Amino acid sequence: MTQTNGLHEMIKTPEVKFNKNGYEIRTDILAMAKDVVFHDFQVKWNGWEMTAQRDEKTGQIVSKVDMPEFPGLDKVLEAAEKMYAFVNAGAQKK
Repeated sequence: MTQTNGLHEMIKTPEVKFNKNGYEIRTDILAMAKDVVFHDFQVKWNGWEMTAQRDEKTGQIVSKVDMPEFPGLDKVLEAAEKMYAFVNAGAQKK
């Protein structure tokens, strides 16, 4: 065995897959939608937290700004459906 062959056997290259099936595409879009929705929530939460004021004696929040609603599955699926519709619209224009 030559040194080149030994090196080639040691380095495993990942399998490159160019075409994804519908399930893989939907899974990727769902993950992206979850990331977008939760990032949006995190930004809103940080803004709320920075503007919230606390009573000095009780420590309770006395701000008039409402805390953002935590996004559930419905928000993630809604975002995913919008993204998937966008992908499908692009495919139909070809």
